[in-house]
Amino acid sequence: MMELERLAPLLTVVDLAAATVFAVTGALVASRKQMDIIGFMWLAVVTGVGGGTVRDLLLGVPVFWVVNPSPVVTCLIAAVVVHFTSHLIQSRYILLLWLDAFGMALVTVAGTAKGLDNGTGAVVAVVMGVITASVGGMIRDILGQEPSIILRREIYVTASVLGACTYVLAVSLGADRTLAALAGIAVASTARVLAIALGWSMPVFRSRPGRSLEQIRKDNEG
Repeated sequence: MMELERLAPLLTVVDLAAATVFAVTGALVASRKQMDIIGFMWLAVVTGVGGGTVRDLLLGVPVFWVVNPSPVVTCLIAAVVVHFTSHLIQSRYILLLWLDAFGMALVTVAGTAKGLDNGTGAVVAVVMGVITASVGGMIRDILGQEPSIILRREIYVTASVLGACTYVLAVSLGADRTLAALAGIAVASTARVLAIALGWSMPVFRSRPGRSLEQIRKDNEG
């Protein structure tokens, strides 16, 4: 119990940092779409807190930003800052990818830890981590009319799963929760960064033409 209490402040900081990072990615999409400042704020907030909101609703616990509105406040601040500075960034899409990788790693561990702390099993905890990491970005891409990163061949969800599994495994082996969290963040972010830098992707399904009626008849006759 004492270890969980010691980890709680770290997870609060991680949740806040992840919300801010994802908020910046949402605001950067708003800048690419040339939205007004309200559009910046809207995309920043839904991106920043979207994944954690779904996670908390599924776990049946109070939604984190309702209990403590500081993540929403930081998302709004991030949106305003990006609104007035995004023109200084030469390649906003590249920055979006790097920030998204870091944010994904943070919220993966935060979501997984919250799942474990609320009594879920290892598998459900990993799912909570992946949901926390991916839902905010999915909402951002849908609202910003961007191709969803979840549907691309790039390694994203896989990196999140690796980070979540690392955390769960480390905790199950008795590792210090803070060290387990740092290990999970390192694994998830490293996997995503290497995938971006080296163009890694998972094998994809290749469709094959179906059999004709004549082939089906021959197979049945045989």
